[in-house]
Amino acid sequence: MPVNEQAYWIAFNRVPGIGPTRLTALLETCGSIEAAWRAPIQQLQTAGLDRRSLENLLTLRRTLDLEAEWKRLQQSGAHLLTWDDAEYPHNLRQTPNPPPVLYVRGEINSQDSLAVAIVGTRRASAYGREVTHTLVTELVQHGITIVSGLALGVDAIAHQTAVEAGGRTLAVLGSGVDQVYPASNRAIAAGVQQNGALISEYSLGTKPEASNFPPRNRIISGLSLCVIVVEAGERSGALLTAQFAAEQGRDVFAVPGSILHPGSIGCNQLIQNGAAPLLSVADVLDFLDLERTTAQMQVRATVAADPAEADLLIHLSSEPKHVDDIVRDVMLAAGQVTSLLTLMELKGLVRQVGPLRYVRAS
Repeated sequence: MPVNEQAYWIAFNRVPGIGPTRLTALLETCGSIEAAWRAPIQQLQTAGLDRRSLENLLTLRRTLDLEAEWKRLQQSGAHLLTWDDAEYPHNLRQTPNPPPVLYVRGEINSQDSLAVAIVGTRRASAYGREVTHTLVTELVQHGITIVSGLALGVDAIAHQTAVEAGGRTLAVLGSGVDQVYPASNRAIAAGVQQNGALISEYSLGTKPEASNFPPRNRIISGLSLCVIVVEAGERSGALLTAQFAAEQGRDVFAVPGSILHPGSIGCNQLIQNGAAPLLSVADVLDFLDLERTTAQMQVRATVAADPAEADLLIHLSSEPKHVDDIVRDVMLAAGQVTSLLTLMELKGLVRQVGPLRYVRAS
């Protein structure tokens, strides 16, 4: 019986040492995910696998039952999104090295491209709880999806408020989507699943180990147009989300707090280091420029993506690049490149920053 193609994505997601970079090399060398899984050792070495990654892959090829893995996914109530799927979240796809596989319980839709991350301490003060509730309520009223990490404190309040306000919310887990953590947030997780999605890059059954949580923060920021840190101590994990956001070209807002309160140290330091102080929800709404952003989302929803767009984006960065140089890099006709750039600008993927000069939009 032929194995469903997604089973190969599940399998590679289980191989220690093969992440986005190595998987990209394998796909470029072998041509498809199935061909990469079945490739001979010499071809795997040509793709750049080191000894340890190669050994891990060969071991898993001998021991993993692909059909059983596919059936397990079908029976779990979750579904898979991969790089190959048009439904893969647009914002996350634009980040460096997005996760090849996302397990999803619930649904991610096109509306979720208009998303803001709200994160903060697990020990939220009365001030932090009230700020979170106010911000989420107002953002949801403007059709903005709330992204967070389902942790205690600010995260849980953000998700719960979004659900109660009739909005959409996405929760990124540091465990498998079938292993909700903490257990006390299971009722909130059920609400999230009904009004958005539980999301994880980790395989089904993965326990919530401490080492899983820092990497998941890059997905929280990657799914979002900006990140709001409501309340954070000096060593809060929310600060790592802010760091990932900056690396991904996302803006960071921080809610200022008392210099005497330890839970405000992280936010105040973010502001000192260049984050925008959030004084009201209007600061976020002005940044999002909802009319323009909504128009871009509508274009993306109605105009099918051209595979050449992804190739063109690879050759763009934050440094302005002349159309002639782009034409030379992508090896397409000048007219085709110009048409692609015009459409991609309408979609919000690129920006024209001078005569015939373009940058990749953040």
